[in-house]
Amino acid sequence: MKTNYEAIVIGSGISGGYAAMELCKKGYKTLMLERGRMVQHGDYPTAMLDKWDLPNQGEVSLAEKENHYEKQNRLSWWVKEDVKPFINRDDEYPYLEDERFDWIRGHHVGGRSVMWGRHCPRWSEHDFEANKRDGVAIDWPIRYNDIEPWYEYVETFVGVAGQAEGLKQAPDGNFIAPFPLNAVEQKFREAVKEKYPNRVVTPCRTANLSEYNPDVHKGLRGQCQARNRCKRGCPFGAYFSTQSATLPVAQETGNLTLKSDCIVMEIIYDAKLKKATGVKVKDANTGEIVVYTANIIFCNASTVGTAAILLNSRSEAFPNGLGNTSGELGHNMMDHHYGMGASGLIDGFDDEYYLGRKPKGFFIPPFTNIDEQTKQSDYIRNFSYQGGASRVKNAPKGVIGAALKDEIFKPGAWRINLHCFGEILPHHDNRMYLNFSKRDKHGLPLITFDAKLRENEYKIRKDGVKSAIEMLEAAGCTDIKSSDRETAIGACIHEMGTARMGHDPKTSVLNKWNQMHDVPNVFVTDGACMTSAGTQNPSITYMALTARAVDYADKQVKQGKL
Repeated sequence: MKTNYEAIVIGSGISGGYAAMELCKKGYKTLMLERGRMVQHGDYPTAMLDKWDLPNQGEVSLAEKENHYEKQNRLSWWVKEDVKPFINRDDEYPYLEDERFDWIRGHHVGGRSVMWGRHCPRWSEHDFEANKRDGVAIDWPIRYNDIEPWYEYVETFVGVAGQAEGLKQAPDGNFIAPFPLNAVEQKFREAVKEKYPNRVVTPCRTANLSEYNPDVHKGLRGQCQARNRCKRGCPFGAYFSTQSATLPVAQETGNLTLKSDCIVMEIIYDAKLKKATGVKVKDANTGEIVVYTANIIFCNASTVGTAAILLNSRSEAFPNGLGNTSGELGHNMMDHHYGMGASGLIDGFDDEYYLGRKPKGFFIPPFTNIDEQTKQSDYIRNFSYQGGASRVKNAPKGVIGAALKDEIFKPGAWRINLHCFGEILPHHDNRMYLNFSKRDKHGLPLITFDAKLRENEYKIRKDGVKSAIEMLEAAGCTDIKSSDRETAIGACIHEMGTARMGHDPKTSVLNKWNQMHDVPNVFVTDGACMTSAGTQNPSITYMALTARAVDYADKQVKQGKL
C-alpha cells in the first residue's frame, strides 16, 4: 500500500476539494482523506423524489428524532427525510456543550458542499479592515486587494450567478447571468430604493449555473433546472460541489488518490526537522492505523474538525496542540446569528406567477456602519438579508376531497420573506476545546463547545428586525409578522475562526498565506482561518484563500523553502 505522497489534504468539502484540485493541477501527487463514507456524483437518493414519494411526506418520525437527532432537531427546519442521507446522527457523533452549540455536520465525500446554501458574496475592503478599525481582536494580515484576483479566479470556475450593483460593501464578482427577480421582488427592490437609497435588493449571488459554458465550467456540470432541491444533491451538477466540479478535475490529472472512511487522528510533527511529516489515520471500518507522509499538508476538515485535529496533535514541542504557541487554537469561534427577520403580504400581483423554482431569491447587502453617514451609536458591524417573494400555499382548513383539490390549485397571495444574518464578533472566550477524559468510539477526545451571543449581537438583532419591518412597510405590505428567535452559534452553519490568521505568531495561528506560523508546511484554508466573520456566506472566500495558498505553497517548494 502506498503511504508516501507529495501533498495531503484533510477533508473533501468546499475548501478541501479546491485544495486537492489545485495541488493536482500543479503536478503534486496528492492524497485526499475523508473521514466519512464515499459518495459519488449521482449518489443522491432523494434528488428526484417528490414530497409524496418521501416517508411521512418528508417528515422524520418523532421517535427517530429523539433517538438519533436530539441536538440537530432543535432546528425544526433541518432534520427532514430529503436531506437526512447527508447529516450525521447525534448519537453516533457525540459532542459536549458548556454553552449550546448547534453543530450541523455531514461526514461523507464532498462534506457540506453537497447540501450547502450556495450563496457567494465577496468580502469587501471594509470587512478586512473591520477589526483594526473597531479595535476588536486582531487585525487581518490581508486586505481586499490581496484576495481580489483570487475571487476572480475561483468565480470563473465556480460559476456565480449575480448582478453587478457597484457597492463598496459588497463588491461585484465575475458573474454569469443572474436568476432574475420575480415581479414582486422587483417591486420590492424599487420601493426599498425609493425610500432607502442605500439599501439594495439584488438577485442572490449563487453558485448555480444559470448558464453553462463547457469551456469554463469543467467537471460533471450542467445548467440549473430550477427545481430548488439543491440541498438533496444535484444529479445535473448545476451547482458547485466537490463531486461535480473539483473532484473530477483533480482525478483527470492522474495525481489524486481519494480515501474515504479515513479518520485523521493527528498530524505528526518532527522536532528535529521542525516540520510536519505526515498524518496518523484510523480506518473507520477496520480500526487499522496507518501513517501517511507528505511534504505539504492542507487542513480542510471544517472549522471545528480542523481545530480538533490540531488540538489533538500534541507533542513535546507542542503540548497544547500543533502550532499552538499563541494559545489561540480553538478560540475566537464565530458564526452568523439569525432567526430574526420579518414577512408581509403584498397586494396587486394576483395575476403574476413565476416559471420554475429558482434556487435563490434576493440579497440585501449591509447598509449600517459602512461610513460616517450610516454609523450606529449603540453597536458595531452590521447585518444583511436573504429572502424572496412567493405565492402562499392555499389550503383552507376544513375543506376535503374534490373541493380541497380545487382550492390547492388556486395560488394564494404573495408574501415577501426577509431573513437577517448578523455578524458575530471574534471574542477570545468563544471557544471549542477537547475533553480528554471523555472519548468517542474511535478513541478521540470529545469536542466541547463554549460559545454564545453577546451584547453587540443582541443590539444587531434588534435593529435587523426593525429594518426588515421598515422595508416591508415601504413596499406597502400588510399582515407584517416579525420574528426574533435566538439561535445558538453553529445554527447558521458558518462556523469559523478557531485557527485565525494574523501578523503576529504570539496572537494568531496562521500567517497571511494561511500557513502555520510554527509549522510552515501545514496550511489551513477552511473556516478555521478566519479573523472576523462579516455577514457574508463564507465559502467563496474559503475557495479564494485556498487557491491563493496553494499557489504560494507551490512557489515555496520550487524555491526550496518547503
